[in-house]
Amino acid sequence: MNTNTKTTMLYNKGALQNETLIDLYKRMLLPRMIEEKMLILLRQGKISKWFSGIGQEAISVGVTYSLNKDEYILPMHRNLGVFTTRDIPLNRLFSQWQGKANGFTKGRDRSFHFGTQEYNIIGMISHLGPQLGVADGIALANKLKNNNHACAVFCGDGGTSEGDFHEALNVASVWSLPVLFCIENNGYGLSTPTSEQYNCEHIADKGIGYGMESHIIDGNNILDVYTKVSELAESIRNNPRPILLEFKTFRMRGHEEASGTKYVPTELMDAWAVKDPLDNYREYLITNGILTNTIDEEFRNEIKNNINENLKATFEEDVISSTIEKELNDVYQKTEYKHVSENSETENIRLIDAISKGLKQAMEQNDSIVVMGQDVAEYGGVFKITEGFIELFGKERVRNTPICESAIVSAAYGLAINGMKAVMEMQFADFVSTGFNPIVNLLAKSHYRWNQKADVVIRMPCGAGVGAGPFHSQSNEAWFTKTPGLKVVYPAFPYDAKGLLTTAINDPNPVLFFEHKGLYRTIYQDVPTDYYTLPIGKASLLKEGKDVTIIAFGLAVHWALETLKKDQNISADLIDLRSLQPLDTDTIFTSVKKTGKVIILQEDSLFGSLSGEISSLITENCFKYLDAPVKRVASLDTPIPFAGNLEKEYLPKHRFENELSELLAY
Repeated sequence: MNTNTKTTMLYNKGALQNETLIDLYKRMLLPRMIEEKMLILLRQGKISKWFSGIGQEAISVGVTYSLNKDEYILPMHRNLGVFTTRDIPLNRLFSQWQGKANGFTKGRDRSFHFGTQEYNIIGMISHLGPQLGVADGIALANKLKNNNHACAVFCGDGGTSEGDFHEALNVASVWSLPVLFCIENNGYGLSTPTSEQYNCEHIADKGIGYGMESHIIDGNNILDVYTKVSELAESIRNNPRPILLEFKTFRMRGHEEASGTKYVPTELMDAWAVKDPLDNYREYLITNGILTNTIDEEFRNEIKNNINENLKATFEEDVISSTIEKELNDVYQKTEYKHVSENSETENIRLIDAISKGLKQAMEQNDSIVVMGQDVAEYGGVFKITEGFIELFGKERVRNTPICESAIVSAAYGLAINGMKAVMEMQFADFVSTGFNPIVNLLAKSHYRWNQKADVVIRMPCGAGVGAGPFHSQSNEAWFTKTPGLKVVYPAFPYDAKGLLTTAINDPNPVLFFEHKGLYRTIYQDVPTDYYTLPIGKASLLKEGKDVTIIAFGLAVHWALETLKKDQNISADLIDLRSLQPLDTDTIFTSVKKTGKVIILQEDSLFGSLSGEISSLITENCFKYLDAPVKRVASLDTPIPFAGNLEKEYLPKHRFENELSELLAY
């Protein structure tokens, strides 16, 4: 043991060479000096905001230094040392913070809210917790690839209060995923002390509840961090399992600089100030003859010049500009639809069979597809879509999940980041609310923010008419058609369901695939037996007429067909949208311009629904062709009742015929 009376820490160099000891020092010194410069620029008004990691450099540097460069690491906004230790050029980091084009997000996101596949870093979102689930997905892909890679993800003590923390640790433990959960316990979540965040002595104690190995590490001791994490990373490469690491440290600055630190007792700040990871380590190196003041000064001058040169280049860089076209085109990853024609042999099957066969044939074509969901393995899912899949593809690719929708959506994103494809079954579309955050803030924004595809399909069994009550009956597509970056598909027939599902799986963008439970076993159709595709974003014109345009999707299509069959004197265009986002406005507008009257029929409740958007689009683009106001027919603006007679009154089917007659008579 090497000790030094001038420091408050004990350092054990073990078998580490002096070159390594010096390199660790320089790698801590760099982010410290960058931060000191940023704080000056902040006071000068040259940058807008800063989240300081001063006093926590040993964790960021030590963990990153312990991993191989081809292993993923998922930092937070106080982990500058992760980015610098991965040797990201300073001019690119500075451009990112300035919102310049040379950064990583084209000015669309700030600070450390970015990822880069080039450096195997996956940046955070402000919701913090989903990052842990993303690490699960990355680690799962590593395990399935059998590539002996570790993965590390950061979280603060405050973030451990989020449900995503508990979900991610549980999933990682159940699946024995090779991931290091690195918790920086720095005393405060913004101004809330740890005593008000959790009621156990150590965060590491929480590992016990998940059957997970855990360790407490002095987060201010760079040698303890590096040697221990190196050992554990090597261990999980060879023996995949998750490990919870609690790094004891302290946040010496405010949550962000505007917050200040007035809420922190002075004696606590003083106690941690003497534990500064950089100052103590410098004293240790100098006392033991590994570093001299002269060499240290040379390091500092070199880093200072490097920082100033790159800052100068960044400030001289043009303010970023874009066009409406560029911004819109970057919401989705561009994909060319590859049409696969259907074969001539067909079989008369139900909608549920078509979905199952489409998924099975897609999995046969693409070994990287992993199906995840509650009870999807041996049980085959509650609707039996994946029945028999275990025998065909094995439990590695057909995975039962714990009941934790948020972590599984995040893990699906992690699989996509690590080059695989996830098809997640949301047991009921209603349950998506507990996975809403990663869908709308990770999947939807991924490509626009940092050019990363979110190659995920989420299957959504939905809909009423089966007496399932308020929690198993919603048609909640409007939650997602509103969110740029998501695609939403809603087939009404077996033929469409199979072809659109295979296309959704081929699409690199996130797709929510709605499947109406009431249609699963009631609608039959002749469907090609082999694999084929249908284009997303193209509606189907089921009937042609001259007097009115009927627009519907899902179960509502069949209500409209029943009405037209009952009164064959009605001459109508019947449009089955099939795809809700993107929406086939060309087919809609062409029909409206021909008929002059429009009625939109949907199962969802009326206010704030997709029918309102369609109505507005028609009014804005086809107003001069209209012979009557656009009419909308939808369910009541109430939750969905359970009792059969109440549910019947809730749904708009029995009101549609009268509304259609009134429109035709207008």
